Amino acid sequence: MKSLFTSFLSLCVCVVSAQVFSSIESVEYDAVNSRFLVSNGNRVIEANGDGEEVAFFGTAPRSDYGMEVMNGNLFTIVGSSVRAYELITGLEVMNVSISGAQFLNGMASDGVNRIWVTDFGGKRIHELDVTDMANPVVTTIVANTVNTPNGIVYDADDNRLVFAGWGSNAKIKQVDLSDYVVTELISTSISNIDGIDDDNDGNFYISSWSPTARITRYDNVFSAGEIITAPGLSSPADICYAKEIDTLAIPNTGNQTLTFIGFAASSVSEQTNIEPIGVGCMPNPVTDQSVISIELLRSGFTEVTISDLSGRIIHTLLSENLSAGSHKVLLYGIEIPQGVYICSDGQEGLAATTVLVR
Repeated sequence: MKSLFTSFLSLCVCVVSAQVFSSIESVEYDAVNSRFLVSNGNRVIEANGDGEEVAFFGTAPRSDYGMEVMNGNLFTIVGSSVRAYELITGLEVMNVSISGAQFLNGMASDGVNRIWVTDFGGKRIHELDVTDMANPVVTTIVANTVNTPNGIVYDADDNRLVFAGWGSNAKIKQVDLSDYVVTELISTSISNIDGIDDDNDGNFYISSWSPTARITRYDNVFSAGEIITAPGLSSPADICYAKEIDTLAIPNTGNQTLTFIGFAASSVSEQTNIEPIGVGCMPNPVTDQSVISIELLRSGFTEVTISDLSGRIIHTLLSENLSAGSHKVLLYGIEIPQGVYICSDGQEGLAATTVLVR
């Protein structure tokens, strides 16, 4: 007897206007002060999760790329240096230059006293012990990542760093922190992975630019990816999963917006003796939080469309090659009049539909 376990998620999306940002790249969550900190050219901006309150953080703090909040400080990358600013005052409390750095990009931390930074240009990973903020110790733990490293995250459960690669058929690799050995986790079919972070359940999220701007969620062993798309994603960069509020923050460098996706597990159901569903929608009737779920038995070119009852296509949700497995598409921001519609998932030789009520 075969069992299929499906976890349904409720997702809510919010987008902060491009009028706020001018050179967005990275975002980090400050749980103590309930705010997101966003790199914005030569300044750091603070914002809440719905974009209602936005202001500059302090007068001096700046960040070019990756950031981390740890021990009451915001650690940032500025050129070839790593700096730290007090979260309360915004005052600079550390500034250390990394010798030989070519293009510092991604940043991760263990939440205690260690920071890791990827060197995009030099294909290296550096470790900073900041136990003594006045005299931080810098060590190069990976001298050659082979592929260009970008986003990076610390996985305490497995005592490893997981980092994402740039370029075509981008690879995701890990660094065993017991011996600093690098191994490949997965060679993807996507290009230009920028950011990576993990949630409370051991899942990993990556942001990528091609073939379309999207987020992909993987399990702990990277056995299969689940695509999550949302309106407005454009060259998504250094993402942050705020574990305290189960919210994924996505800085879009392509259109200078910040997208928030809120996750809330609603139920887990068990079904037996069935084949995987083709297309489903929850909740239905459709709301701003509805999600189209797609189960593909095989990989291939897939087009997901919404049609009226006459068969006229009124919106194309996806049109690209997808891997076998589960994928999700958010319906937030898609404007269609009230009525009854058909959502179709089409592959050559395969097709499935579901009825949407709005």
